[in-house]
Amino acid sequence: MNFKRTYTLKRNRSVLTILTLGLLLLLAAGCGQGASDEDGETHTPDAGSQEETRVVEHAMGETEVPTEPKRVVILTNEGTEALLAMGVTPVGAVRSWTGDPWYEHIEEQMEGVQDVGLESQVNIEAIAALQPDLIIGNKMRQENIYSQLSELAPTVFSDRLRGDWKINFELYADALNKVEKGNEVLNEFDQRIETLREQAADQLDTEISIVRFMAGQSRIYYNDTFSGIILDQIGFARPEAQDKDEFADEVTKERIPEMEGDVLFYFTYETGEGEATSTEEEWTSDPLWQNLEVVQEGNVHKVSDTIWNTAGGVLAANLLLDDLNAFFLE
Repeated sequence: MNFKRTYTLKRNRSVLTILTLGLLLLLAAGCGQGASDEDGETHTPDAGSQEETRVVEHAMGETEVPTEPKRVVILTNEGTEALLAMGVTPVGAVRSWTGDPWYEHIEEQMEGVQDVGLESQVNIEAIAALQPDLIIGNKMRQENIYSQLSELAPTVFSDRLRGDWKINFELYADALNKVEKGNEVLNEFDQRIETLREQAADQLDTEISIVRFMAGQSRIYYNDTFSGIILDQIGFARPEAQDKDEFADEVTKERIPEMEGDVLFYFTYETGEGEATSTEEEWTSDPLWQNLEVVQEGNVHKVSDTIWNTAGGVLAANLLLDDLNAFFLE
């Protein structure tokens, strides 16, 4: 055997093996760095492809939420209006207190939105099926299911549902990472308030009485209510008996005289069974009601319960301003 020839062949095979291994390693590295599409363009996996998040403070603490949430479930009626006003259509929302399932003034904007129960009785299974990336609810309504909701998606809760609706609105804008858009919506509303105040300046001393009829109940509404807050922001006066920084009182007929005012707006929460309407008819035909000066002078106006009270959101607030413009300026 020619030892020199044999040694040379072995050495060449070793070199070939090393070169082959090296080529394979280079190919493997190339596959790890990225893949080429049919046009030859190399696509490198994004090391930061995980969705960006931010921390939002709310009624239940702090929650890390998506920077750009895309599948939002909203669990309050006023929250639904906030989302719509900021150009966000939720994938799921609690049904309106009246309507089938949405209030008439938002029905068109809510096309395709999944009904997930009532504010007071949320359907957790329906929410889970929607695979939300953000849930917005309310401590007053849903505190007992907060942990369950948080297991489905990052969950943010507002604190209350009475009085100044803007407080919750600002939280929702923060949770959606739409503070700038939220400020724009609020500024437009405030400008409408300012315009109405200026145009109705000679009528602001008009004492406005607010009354609500429900099934078997009647209430006088004070300043810390949806309509009360708006009237106060404009600068309208309230009757002395109603000028309280409180929510409302359920009253008996003996207190009908406290409903007196220069103008009386009342609304009736009718769910379809006719009981609230019966209450309204009983009270408005009572001699004490009929003897009110505001009644005798024809300054009593029935308005929408949805717009003046129940909906409680920014869209309803703007419609309430439409009503006031019609009553005082047209």
